Amino acid sequence: MNRIERVEASPSEAPVETLFGQPSAVRVERAAAELRAGRPVLVENGGEAIAVLAPDAATPQTFRAFAEAADGRHSLYLSPARAGALGLVTSQGALVPLGGSSPAEARALANSPAASLPAGSAAAPALATGASELARLALLLPGVMVAPLDPRTRHLFGNCARVSLGDLAEARSRAAGAFEIVARTPVPLKGIEAAEFVVFRGGLAQRDQLAIVVGAPDGSRPVPVRVHSSCLTGDLFGSLKCDCGDQLRLGLKTLQEKGGGVLLYLDQEGRGTGIASKMQAYRLQCDGLDTVDADSQLGFGLDERRYEAAVAMLLALGYRTVDLLTNNPLKIALLRQGGIEVVGRTPVMGEVTPENRDYLRTKAERAGHLLDIGEPPART
Repeated sequence: MNRIERVEASPSEAPVETLFGQPSAVRVERAAAELRAGRPVLVENGGEAIAVLAPDAATPQTFRAFAEAADGRHSLYLSPARAGALGLVTSQGALVPLGGSSPAEARALANSPAASLPAGSAAAPALATGASELARLALLLPGVMVAPLDPRTRHLFGNCARVSLGDLAEARSRAAGAFEIVARTPVPLKGIEAAEFVVFRGGLAQRDQLAIVVGAPDGSRPVPVRVHSSCLTGDLFGSLKCDCGDQLRLGLKTLQEKGGGVLLYLDQEGRGTGIASKMQAYRLQCDGLDTVDADSQLGFGLDERRYEAAVAMLLALGYRTVDLLTNNPLKIALLRQGGIEVVGRTPVMGEVTPENRDYLRTKAERAGHLLDIGEPPART
């Protein structure tokens, strides 16, 4: 059995916890799991509360039951990105009444480019934006159904999981960066002389994250590091729509050439949106949208990834000063914000092809990535 090494905060900094976990994180994770299972949850703040349902996870029967329990006063939350895609500029998102809408109509309003903004939309309260954050944690679309609770309807949601805005904030600050090493072992890789896989578990939703230590990094100098977000289509299946697979393999090779380093392989598919949302965005790209606009139609911002895990993993491995292999200035800024000293940057450029050229150009022009696209060779 593998020995478990805890790598979270020191005892003086650690939050007060119950025997079975930090209470706010437990409530947040249970609520996210319920949303993902297609069941309602309650989000509270002081004396206010709303019932929440994720339309892309709920069955038609649950949708109708929710609408009936809400007495027809349910609305759809539109994130700022989705509201903007429908022509409404708002910093906090909007609520659109759903009374009388079918499940298909609600889903279309949440993510279809053909939808139009109905009359009667209103600014979204903090409870709704918190509910949307919960849906994103569950890897669901951020557009959620919400309904106010009052003495006439509260009892109908009596057995639902409950979470507060305070729980969300506390879980993010206290649990998101708490990880433990659950396994580490050498793994021979093609073209790499020596590699050790170190598996971390923790954070909200308890996803496993992987560090691949190439060679024997010298911690007395800046350690070469590549922070790579998972891309099932590119890394595993060789999709031509992106250069992720090229960056993964080139990153490992570069770490070896630099005398050793670390590749962090983070479970953040689709820039943090999840594989299902990524495939929906791909479908929109097939219809002519670029990657940024496709994500906006689904309600996502420019980049939904977070890097608390990367910071915790590097510190646990003993590396605070790094030479980062990246084309993304935002990644540098967020690692620095977390306490990692980034003293150098090494570009990692995959092959430019006719299939991925527009995708790479969009990353450069709209997301600020430092890329020299050039012209790809013609396919013969």
